[in-house]
Amino acid sequence: MNDLPDFDDNPMKHPEEQPVISDQTPKFGRLLLVLVAAILLLAFITWASVAYVT
Repeated sequence: MNDLPDFDDNPMKHPEEQPVISDQTPKFGRLLLVLVAAILLLAFITWASVAYVT
């Protein structure tokens, strides 16, 4: 006979993890376009400010 107390696998009663089910793939194309547009905007602002000052 085992005299050790029963240790539950989940002593704090956390809910079980939900399985990750996703049919959609991440859309990195749109994010890449926004990133490129932001960099081009910053480059234009930098160029315009240097052209204005000099």
